[in-house]
Amino acid sequence: MRTSVSKTEPIRAVAVWFDTEMMHVRLQDERVVSIPLGWFARLKDASPGQRENWRFLGGGIGIHWPDLDEDISVPALLK
Repeated sequence: MRTSVSKTEPIRAVAVWFDTEMMHVRLQDERVVSIPLGWFARLKDASPGQRENWRFLGGGIGIHWPDLDEDISVPALLK
C-alpha cells in the first residue's frame, strides 16, 4: 500500500520593524504578527540601531540579531 506524505513549506518572514513597544513581523502570506518587546529582554534593552541590525535565517524561517546574539524562529512567534 502506498501512502502520500504532504510536505508543507514553513511560514517565512519577509519584513521586520519596530515601534517603541512592539516588534512587527510580516509573513509571506501577508499576515503581520506583533509581539511585545518585553517578551525578548535582549531586544527590549537594545538600542534602536541594534534592533535594526537583523538578518533572516533560512530564507525567512528565523531572524538573527548579530549585535545581540539573539535568534527567533518564525514558528515560535506563531505559537
